[in-house]
Parts: sequence; structure tokens; C-alpha cells
Amino acid sequence: MAMITDPDDYFLQGCGRCARFATADCSTRPWIDGLNALRRLCRDMGLAETAKWAHPCYMHAGRNIALLGAFRSDFLISFLNAGLLVDSAGVLMAPGPNSQTPSVIRFTTVAQVEALEPTIRAYLRQLMDHAEAGTKPPMVAREIGMPDELVEALDADPVLAEAFHALTPGRQRSYLFALNQAKHAATRIARIEKFRDRIIAGKGAQER
Repeated sequence: MAMITDPDDYFLQGCGRCARFATADCSTRPWIDGLNALRRLCRDMGLAETAKWAHPCYMHAGRNIALLGAFRSDFLISFLNAGLLVDSAGVLMAPGPNSQTPSVIRFTTVAQVEALEPTIRAYLRQLMDHAEAGTKPPMVAREIGMPDELVEALDADPVLAEAFHALTPGRQRSYLFALNQAKHAATRIARIEKFRDRIIAGKGAQER
């Protein structure tokens, strides 16, 4: 299944990431009026429209500003580099349980988009100004606990321990995140065994 590369295709058929693409069952279909309302708003702000990650992406001064998306339960606008935003209206939500920075506004009606239009415009303007100034979002320090199973594996396997501690902090975090996602000890142990060769090769959890 080929993902879309033209934003027009998203509004006509969906993202192309699943078998529901170009069908009445696509997640974009129930929310198309709301998605189009967000699209008009972003375009009216002078943002350049493109497609990234198979979704409409709006850019300014060479920086990604916002992304539109749809799920079964709602549709949304996601503000990129949201760490720079001052959420004066208190409307931003975290995109997921592991997210550190609130960055999305979710909707279920066009009326909700219309009611929040001044706020959305103000937030887009903030990010556009930051893009023009080249401002970068602050780094967010995130502590991820090391599961007991990994501690035991490193204690029992000096080669693995040396390789793990030689990884960059980001690569280490990728493994900690993947392991902490598992609910059961047996799953964590199996993942450590699966990751061993990759760790020794100096790669992160998602690297190939």
C-alpha cells in the first residue's frame, strides 16, 4: 500500500497507510468537513501545504508547523515544535500516554473547530514567528527507569553490558522505552534476547 504524497489525495481518499484507503470506511470520511475546515484555516494563515508522513503538513520558513490527522473517534491538528507554544487557552492535549509535550487539539465537530479558530490561529502564528526567528524548542529531560530484567541481563553478560553502556543516551532510551512498554517479565526477557545483537552492533531499538 503506497502512502500518499499529494495532500489533495488525503482529503479525497485518505492517507494510503491501510486497506481502508479510498473506501467509505477510511477514518477521514466521517470527519472530512472538519478536516477541510482546518485545511482552510492553515492555508488562510499563509502556510505552505505539503504531505509528510502521509498526512497534510503545513510549513513556514522551512519548518514544519502543523499536521492534520483523523482517527475512528476524532480528528485533530497537531502542532509541531509544540514546546515553543504558550498554551494560554489550555486546550492542548498529549498525543499519547508516553508523550512529554501537549501538542494536539482533538475535535468531533466542525463547530468545535470554528469555536477554537482564534486560538488555533494564535498558536499557528506563535510557531510561524518562532520559525522565522529560528527558535528551537527547549530540550525535555526524560527519565526512563531501567527494568529489573535488563539490570539482570547486563550483570550476567559483560559483553552486552559494555555494548549497552557504550550506546548514545538516545539509543539507550530507545531500548528502555521498548522494554518498559512490555507488561510481562517474560516479554521483557524475550525482547532483551532479541535486542542483544543490535545492542552489540551499536544500534538503537528501531535501527536496522
